[in-house]
Amino acid sequence: MKKIEAIIKPFKLEEVKDSLGEIGIEGMTVSEVKGFGRQKGHTEIYRGSEYTVDFLPKIKLELVVADGQAEGAVAAIVKSAKTGKIGDGKVFVSTIEQAVRIRTEEKGEAAV
Repeated sequence: MKKIEAIIKPFKLEEVKDSLGEIGIEGMTVSEVKGFGRQKGHTEIYRGSEYTVDFLPKIKLELVVADGQAEGAVAAIVKSAKTGKIGDGKVFVSTIEQAVRIRTEEKGEAAV
């Protein structure tokens, strides 16, 4: 099994969710997060004063999929989250050793 973590722009969430649904991925965890990468935030003007926004709002998706679904899931996320502009985000893939569904005690891929 693979855990996929994706940091994306907030307005891309529905598009990414729909793309994952089309390839049969149903479950995910979504968190509102803040952060910055190479762009290091940006400056804005409010009531005539300039200030720096260091941490930008992002969405973090977390999903665990079978090994065979990982490549397709990553491709779907990248395709639907990409705007071609700075700050599109990142996708991280890591290996999951075990998963257990608490309600039924199913283990492994059956729990996902």
